[in-house]
Amino acid sequence: MPLSRSLSMTSLSGVLPQWEDDQLPVEDLLLFEVAWEVTNKVGGIYTVIQTKAKITVDEWGENYFMMGPYFEHNFKTQVEGCDPPIPAIRRAMDALISNGCQVHFGRWLIEGSPYVILFDIGSAAWNLDRWKGDLWDTCNIGLPYHDREANDSLILGSLIAWFFKELTDQLGDKPNVIAHFHEWQAGSGLILSRSRKIPMATVFTTHATLLGRYLCAGNADFYNNLDKFDIDKEAGERQIYHRYCLERAAVHCAHVFTTVSQITAVEANHMLHRKPDVVTPNGLNVKKFSAMHEFQNLHSTSKARLQDFVRGHFYGHLDFNLDKTLYFFIAGRYEFSNKGADIFLEALSRLNYLLRVHRNDVTVVVFFIMPAKTNNFNVESLKGQAIRKQLWDTAHTVKEKFGKKLYDALLRGEIPDMNTILDRDDLTIMKRAIYATQRHSLPPVTTHNMLDDSTDPILSNVRRIGLFNSRMDRVKIIFHPEFLSSTSPLLPMDYEEFVRGCNLGVFPSYYEPWGYTPGECTVMGIPSVTTNLSGFGCFMEEHVSDPAAYGIYIVDRRFRSADESCNQLTQFMFSFCQQSRRQRIIQRNRTERLSDLLDWRYLGRFYVHARHLALSRAFPDKFKMDPMAPLKTEGFRYPRPYSVPPSPSASLHSTPHHSDVEDEDDDEPYDEDEEAEKDRMNIKAPFTLGAVPDGKKDQPGESRN
Repeated sequence: MPLSRSLSMTSLSGVLPQWEDDQLPVEDLLLFEVAWEVTNKVGGIYTVIQTKAKITVDEWGENYFMMGPYFEHNFKTQVEGCDPPIPAIRRAMDALISNGCQVHFGRWLIEGSPYVILFDIGSAAWNLDRWKGDLWDTCNIGLPYHDREANDSLILGSLIAWFFKELTDQLGDKPNVIAHFHEWQAGSGLILSRSRKIPMATVFTTHATLLGRYLCAGNADFYNNLDKFDIDKEAGERQIYHRYCLERAAVHCAHVFTTVSQITAVEANHMLHRKPDVVTPNGLNVKKFSAMHEFQNLHSTSKARLQDFVRGHFYGHLDFNLDKTLYFFIAGRYEFSNKGADIFLEALSRLNYLLRVHRNDVTVVVFFIMPAKTNNFNVESLKGQAIRKQLWDTAHTVKEKFGKKLYDALLRGEIPDMNTILDRDDLTIMKRAIYATQRHSLPPVTTHNMLDDSTDPILSNVRRIGLFNSRMDRVKIIFHPEFLSSTSPLLPMDYEEFVRGCNLGVFPSYYEPWGYTPGECTVMGIPSVTTNLSGFGCFMEEHVSDPAAYGIYIVDRRFRSADESCNQLTQFMFSFCQQSRRQRIIQRNRTERLSDLLDWRYLGRFYVHARHLALSRAFPDKFKMDPMAPLKTEGFRYPRPYSVPPSPSASLHSTPHHSDVEDEDDDEPYDEDEEAEKDRMNIKAPFTLGAVPDGKKDQPGESRN
């Protein structure tokens, strides 16, 4: 079905393939989406369901409902209570309430304002033993008493299955019900609903397999041994066998099984023994700017605030040119190996060596934004910001006095004597300010006092590679072990503002079922590094012919050794450092154009396809669909940009050091409208690429030095 699209001067609107699937009769259907994270922020699934709400409400209107657990604080702060618009839902809720189980209804105060039905787990906990017996009788899965999370998920699932039974009894044959369940915590509701033969279509989505997370967290060689793991044994050793059984049972009970990426589909096929029917990639609500240069202006403004922080953090050692400083960052949960922080640190050590050997005048400041255990801000970090502000005040005071004397002299028609325009007191103040910036220690690597300083993985590896922010290092490291906040006294920026100020996001993850961080960089026009083991990286490889030309660098961590992957990451970063300012501006424009590809208005069609497929399997007499028909988007890819790409592979300097003539090219006129139109003209109708020849080949954007 055609979906409305946003238009923008810098977008590639109109080139994405149109959706030609038959439109569902939503007025004769009810859609329920079940997840533990409805109004309850725990992890990435919260972002998925929250951002997807608006396009789903636009399509389904008042026939769309979300379901999850009730938490009093979340309900009071995020939900506006109201009455259900459909009498059958009210009666189904009353049936549960009359039996002592509390159910709450309202509108979730997010974009789209979807209806939510929230079940109070505590009010129904007295049924737990009986419902454990029902689960055992149904599918021979037993839950241990000490696993609070599994027990709570069973209570929620039992309440939801009970609700659906009451609802379908009220509705009869029309309207038909679609229930979409996310992750194993909602799985018991699906299992019980199917075992009781409740007439509804079901979809189950796994965002990451349970066992996959545990195995990768234990540093297993996961992807090379997918077909060799003894699944039952591995789950049992980690004491999650009952959770694994719930997840696997839900997968096999669902009419349609989906995952969020191709790499997770491969994982699920081995871990859960069912090949996903549909891949439903995660999207974002993309807000386009009316003016093509607006996001570039935001980059400049945010970068200026980052430079202020760097001036304070490196006071006394600020012997590098801030105009030739690039800002890289990595952010996310503190999973040292899964998020790729290990390979990133090693690559930074090699990048530092290359920049020093080639006497490159570029400095790279790298931020690690990963929450860890701390007890407060580092005194040295706070002192640096205080000294910076003091210097600014001193300079401002002297400037005002200087300006007033200069103004008075010019009014008298005199050229002032520069030797006397500043008196001895002014010089004394400036000398004291200079002496205050003297520092006998190196700028700190971390901005906070770490509780586990000696065993912290990032700090331990920093000590191993010897990147201590010394004067000779061209790569400087700043570990900020807290999520960013605009109210912080140290770095007062929120995450979006921080990302906009950086030049490159680096996310070389080993285990990342999707990966919102590089996606968020893309919609803000910031180039990023990802891997072919992340869902985002696989999606970009599938939909973009040369991702590097659009500012998406994909490290091969699946078919290369760790050392080869590290060298490739180093090469990507070194090549990025060699770009001119103009090349980086062109690349940011191209990166921002890919945001249409990550918009829910495009990616929501995969969920539409999954629902239609589920209806055709649950109610084959009413809904027809060719199960073998491919999605209309298969084979579509953005081709290489029309003009010469800004990718370093095609535009490396003959020597790593820029010449003065090349630096002057930064002022060369650049017509963004013309560039965008050339790219649009180059993009043809969807096509299918031929098979990739066997053998190793270089990634787009990779060069050999």
